[in-house]
Amino acid sequence: MLRSAVCGLVPRVVRRSAGPSVRHLSAAAIPVPSAQPEVHFNQLFINNEWVDAQSRKTFPTINPATGEVICQVAEADQADVNRAVKAARDAFRLGSPWRRMDASQRGLLLSRLADAIERDAAYLAELETLDNGKPYAISYMVDIPTVVKCLRYYAGWADKWEGKTIPIDGDYFCYTRHEPVGVCGQIIPWNFPLLMQAWKLGPALATGNTVVMKVAEQTPLTALYVANLIKEVGFPEGVVNILPGMGPTAGAAIAGHMDVDKVAFTGSTEVGQLIQQAAGTSNLKKVTLELGGKSPNIILSDSNMEEAVEQSHFALFFNQGQCCCAGSRTYVQADIYDEFLERSAERARKRVVGNPFDLKTEQGPQVDQEQFNKILGYISTGKKEGAKLMCGGGVAADRGYYIQPTVFGDVQDNMTIAREEIFGPVMQILKFNTLEEVITRANDSKYGLAAGIFTKDIDKAHYVANGLRAGTVWINCYDVFGAQAPFGGYKSSGIGRELGEYGLENYTEVKTVTIKVPQKNS
Repeated sequence: MLRSAVCGLVPRVVRRSAGPSVRHLSAAAIPVPSAQPEVHFNQLFINNEWVDAQSRKTFPTINPATGEVICQVAEADQADVNRAVKAARDAFRLGSPWRRMDASQRGLLLSRLADAIERDAAYLAELETLDNGKPYAISYMVDIPTVVKCLRYYAGWADKWEGKTIPIDGDYFCYTRHEPVGVCGQIIPWNFPLLMQAWKLGPALATGNTVVMKVAEQTPLTALYVANLIKEVGFPEGVVNILPGMGPTAGAAIAGHMDVDKVAFTGSTEVGQLIQQAAGTSNLKKVTLELGGKSPNIILSDSNMEEAVEQSHFALFFNQGQCCCAGSRTYVQADIYDEFLERSAERARKRVVGNPFDLKTEQGPQVDQEQFNKILGYISTGKKEGAKLMCGGGVAADRGYYIQPTVFGDVQDNMTIAREEIFGPVMQILKFNTLEEVITRANDSKYGLAAGIFTKDIDKAHYVANGLRAGTVWINCYDVFGAQAPFGGYKSSGIGRELGEYGLENYTEVKTVTIKVPQKNS
């Protein structure tokens, strides 16, 4: 989902268009991967130690390209969450090494972590591709560099997150302090495991918090390797604790824990609602949520057709369609609709689906059997409800969770595939006439995460952007992310913002200190 990480990264990157399709990446810039990287860590990481779950339970993590078990991983539950929270609470106590550490030193540790990830980039990319299924070229050329940039960005903020002096009335000196919230529970998804880990750890650690992180059961392996790097570069005991486990057990235990001061979650809207409820019925912990989307991508008739087709293809199909902000409702103005539909179907037919370790591959498997079945179910529903299947619609391999790139035309707003988040390689193309009409239709959704606009008319671009209820609007581009720019959603797409200076606000409390200034008698 991160085009900006590719642009300008390596001199040998060649771009035919603005999207980072692996077709535009030179194999010369990428180390030859191993399709069977060794797994070094599969336990829980608590208090800088590797431990088994107290229950001794494990679960299998699956290679989505084959459906085979990679290894067994320790499964955390309530007892393990309690251990991790205690370790994080001890690390946060007043006078602890972490609390006494200079802010600049916290920044240095984050920089060292970024350096270690960069050093081990090839191995981490192999492990990410093995466990998640995304093409290795994307893991190595896009995800890892963006992780490094995020951590370095927040490393720079560690000693610059400043309070203010306030001129209140009377003989007083008044100032504010930005203090860490405390123990932060963080629950991350499986679609961008390394990247979501960095998005959460960066601002939390820069501002002096401690962390208990539950990683997705589908993709725990890279997060556990990063845990080892966290210990290697010198973070004190208990500052970061990493727990693989299930949502209803480990995730729920974090959300409802009385000693967790804040919870941050990225995932589905339905689970986000459960987390907010748990936070409210426990200790009213702070909550930030980055949730689902059904983002409109609006193509005006004056847009550059070739560029709009390629960018819209990227907006939907990148990362196997497993992006919360995917441009999954493609609205095309009526007078170019037929041409755009045909060209989009033609582009999808050319998409290279296959072994994610092959550098020519653009699309790997879906993450697991559950997602595979869900997506095929949506495709079946689309056909039953009268959408026109232009290409794809079936299984793309004899084994593994591969689905053909699929394009539907003649999609109506009330169809299930136009209302619900599919989270897969299924493009829906809808027709519109006027700007006012498309703004109204685009906003007619419970979601409001992102949107795209393609046009040569900057006045139209600003008009539509101002009318859309979405946290991010891209104009003549899509999925452009930078660590400096905030990301988050309106409506049921979430609460709060991640990245940028705005992302720091979620991890600090503001304390006001007022001092009486004595006055001398003249």
